[in-house]
Amino acid sequence: KMDTKEPRTLLDLAIQCLLSNEHLAIQALEEIPRELFVPLFTAAFTGKHKNTLTSMVKIWPFTCLHIGALSVQESQRELLKAMVESLQFLPAPNSASRCPKLRILDLRQDAGCKTTCPDIINKSTICFHSCAYSEHSIFKMELQENPSSPESEAQPSKVPMELLVDLSLDGTLRESDFFAFLLNKIKQSLGSLHLCCRDLQINNLCECRNSLRHLDLKCVDHLAVDQASLSEVTTLLSHVIQLDRLSLSKITCRSLNGRTFRNFITQLRRMDHLKELNLSSFCLTDHLESVLRVLPASLDFLYLPFCGLSYSDFKFLSECPQANHLKLLNISNNPMYWEDCEPFYHLLQNISGTLQHLAINHCLLTDSTISVLIPALTRCSYLRVFSFSSNPITMPMLMRILELLAPLMALKYVIYPIPVHCYGRWHFQGSLDRQKLMEVQTQLKLMLQEVERSDMNWITYSD
Repeated sequence: KMDTKEPRTLLDLAIQCLLSNEHLAIQALEEIPRELFVPLFTAAFTGKHKNTLTSMVKIWPFTCLHIGALSVQESQRELLKAMVESLQFLPAPNSASRCPKLRILDLRQDAGCKTTCPDIINKSTICFHSCAYSEHSIFKMELQENPSSPESEAQPSKVPMELLVDLSLDGTLRESDFFAFLLNKIKQSLGSLHLCCRDLQINNLCECRNSLRHLDLKCVDHLAVDQASLSEVTTLLSHVIQLDRLSLSKITCRSLNGRTFRNFITQLRRMDHLKELNLSSFCLTDHLESVLRVLPASLDFLYLPFCGLSYSDFKFLSECPQANHLKLLNISNNPMYWEDCEPFYHLLQNISGTLQHLAINHCLLTDSTISVLIPALTRCSYLRVFSFSSNPITMPMLMRILELLAPLMALKYVIYPIPVHCYGRWHFQGSLDRQKLMEVQTQLKLMLQEVERSDMNWITYSD
């Protein structure tokens, strides 16, 4: 074991020693093997060695550079700016210096993404994460170049590059400044730098119209919009090509029977690769069928909190193929006050072989309703998180649920409701009896020990 750890320790020591002398580190970049660039970059970024980082970007010996699994704290945002500022759009004037190969700078945080993609073939400009849809992608830009033209011989041509980012247009000064900085760098590149935004989050669409003009929406694969009219959302969706995730919250629409809603459905019909749909605070009473039936039958994640779902909506949900393979279902804050819960029972049955996360908080579920659902829940062998807080459940029912769910070995987190007997008046926070709640928590803990499920966490909220 010591032998396997020793080389890594020696490498770390050598890198830290090099970084302790910034001038020496920058000089050494011309000589060190390219294989050392990745560990040196990681150490320089983590240690906030700004000047070393900027020098590394200028002569980066690989096609791509990804932030990947590195954690970007607020203090490291200046490092990101410095890296962008160091991008070189013209060939190095000094042929003796190390020739930069960097074409794609990826500032997105992704735990599964390595610092560089492996070379597929020698001198390849292929990157697994490069832009695929925009007319300004490096591949399409290269196809437009004509190296035999007299102008290209007279002056060195600019190198097409891509800057991959996730953007949040939330109106804060920090995000506005960062976006303005990126736009200024693109302007300096005179058309050679393509800003490729993959994850776009918009807060108050009406206030972001000017900013959106500077983005190529064909690049976006995850779009989140908070506070907008449905007509604005529909116009935005008409510019995207391939979405994996769509999140819409607080969307207003005068009528679900009018042209605006039909146009929205038309745009949804184009979403052939959608894996995640999040509709929150979006009133869809009796119209969930219109939304889901046009989507692919490969949805993994479905969020529908505060959507005013009706009995007929649940009935369709239990029958539609779009909801047959869900890994996550969140239908919190949709009151299920009807006596017949068979549709929801059948829905749980249908997705019992795939469901990993279920949230049914604040749905007015009673003991009788839960007792109907339990047989279907016990079949969800892959369930890892079950959240059903803020429902009027009694202590005997809570104990029965724990006993019946204990055999689900994948289930690790249960967010349970405070039993009704703990309140003087149910769900009035001021009437909560803290002593009774402590007794409930103690009893559940003892039950978990008895069924040998110390790995299962039962937690609740008592603000």
